[in-house]
Amino acid sequence: MTDTAWDTYSKQKPERRPTNAAGETTWFNWTQYPDHGPGAELLGIGPGASVLDLGCGKGGNLAHAAALGARAVGVDVSLAQLKAAEARWADAGLVLHRADAVRFLEETGEHFDAVYSVFGAVWFTDPEQLLPAVRKRLKPAGMFAFSQRPAIEDCYGCQASYINRSEDEDPLVVKRWDYEPERWVTILREHGFTAATARVVPSPPGPRKVGTLIVRANA
Repeated sequence: MTDTAWDTYSKQKPERRPTNAAGETTWFNWTQYPDHGPGAELLGIGPGASVLDLGCGKGGNLAHAAALGARAVGVDVSLAQLKAAEARWADAGLVLHRADAVRFLEETGEHFDAVYSVFGAVWFTDPEQLLPAVRKRLKPAGMFAFSQRPAIEDCYGCQASYINRSEDEDPLVVKRWDYEPERWVTILREHGFTAATARVVPSPPGPRKVGTLIVRANA
């Protein structure tokens, strides 16, 4: 992964709406569809919890964690994404770091009640490198959760993912890691996580829509 690719992606991703369908100014969304799927209750956090978002992007989910009273720490490799987060959530008290997810986990001395990723760094980082680093930074029984698109049938493991640029430029290529739900459960268990679950949340009705894979486990 390169920050150039994710800076390009930042320009393409629409801004989060001022309010959601319920009129809330902050909210947590695990899926790629608005007002759909579960919320922050999957993390089991409350006031005083410490939360880490791996690939926090423009900070919408992290701002909701802060609104729940958590110490909200975000990591992203894209300066453009972090600047957008700082501008939108200037008063939310977010703690933002520009860093690679694995490097941050290896170098920080902080431990977290919950570590999560929404279509973020977990999808685009080798789990053999990432999962030991995540578990090391979770408090006992801490929650690890992530979401991403479900794997395409027979396309498992490290895959190429493309970020389009202008019509006269080749797309940028990054790596992603795709597995079926049951394989994610096995991988997490192999790395010492407990109570691992993985499921695909169906998409809302509509053509050409896919569900969202949501995975959870405890340290």
